Amino acid sequence: MIFRLDAINIWKNKEVKERLNWYYKVLKNEVKAKYLIVKSIELKENLNLKELEEKELWKIHSELRNEFLDKFEKMKNGKNIEIKEIDKNNNNKNNFLDVKIELAYRMLSPCKFCENLCLAKRLEGEKGKCGLDNITRVASAFLHYGEEAPLIPSGTIFFTGCSFKCVYCQNWDISQNPKNGFEINSLQLAEIEKELYDKGAININFVGGNPDQNLHTILESLKYFNENIALLWNSNMYMTKESLELLLDVIDIWLPDFKYGNDSCAYKYSKIKNYFEIVSRNHKIIYDFGENIIVRHLVLPNHLECCTYKVLDWISKNIPNVLVNIMDQYHPEYLVLKFPEKFDEIARRLNYEEIKKAYEYAKSKNICFEAIS
Repeated sequence: MIFRLDAINIWKNKEVKERLNWYYKVLKNEVKAKYLIVKSIELKENLNLKELEEKELWKIHSELRNEFLDKFEKMKNGKNIEIKEIDKNNNNKNNFLDVKIELAYRMLSPCKFCENLCLAKRLEGEKGKCGLDNITRVASAFLHYGEEAPLIPSGTIFFTGCSFKCVYCQNWDISQNPKNGFEINSLQLAEIEKELYDKGAININFVGGNPDQNLHTILESLKYFNENIALLWNSNMYMTKESLELLLDVIDIWLPDFKYGNDSCAYKYSKIKNYFEIVSRNHKIIYDFGENIIVRHLVLPNHLECCTYKVLDWISKNIPNVLVNIMDQYHPEYLVLKFPEKFDEIARRLNYEEIKKAYEYAKSKNICFEAIS
């Protein structure tokens, strides 16, 4: 297997190791991935989840989370906690994961996965703003060697469809054209996850497009997958609080985007409303939950003051102990490339001065980015 040298040397960096401590422990097989802990927590009563009201399901979810957190904290602190393996073929008691899956399907129709809140009846075949009905489609899945150094080789699964309409999207062929992918169910997705694990992936990377709108299929796939490997959520972070609640106990490491420093730019370039409040809220939730996080911020030309500086200000003040990848690889794509006169302020690559200023500003805010960028 071929590795990038920085992917090996990155773990010599004390700060990276501390900020990604849980992920590193899963990587070294010192602890169990969170989703395995979730599956080990069984319901005390043999309930038919489909017969319960959604309100009752959330109550059960809250109770089971307390049990999860107890096990998770003990394992994180080095205590030897027995984690019961769940046979994917058995029909015994429902577990915490089953509750999450049932809730995800309830949220699918009308759809409440993202804050567009289009309320499409996706189970009945209606398509949401993301372009998807209840069917999940995957464009590609492979070992990715181009991700951040702590993440490679990453078992990356690219889902089609997206809740954003970014005019410069580099993956527009799958984000804006969901049918470009091939249809899969949860069992087939689990088989993809297993194949990536067998090939040497050190994480399973759910990305796109955007993974949020495929929450139901992804959670259900974990019923059929039992390997001790970290799960990574690579998202635009525009999901609802309810979607985030389903993910918090399952994801070992987060790779969230923080694109814009204001709502005006977000709507102009991604057709998204109330961006900053929602995305900053979600970053703060995962941070306060104690998650391992690498925030991605793509620097746009002519957008240092309105976006880059404001995003870095917020990170410095609200989630200071995360790693940040300040990305300087922006280039005109998709609609910007097709209609440069319409988007003239971002119709070019970054210049050296812009990149330099972005890095210098991050340094002034004591943001840890150099090991990752």
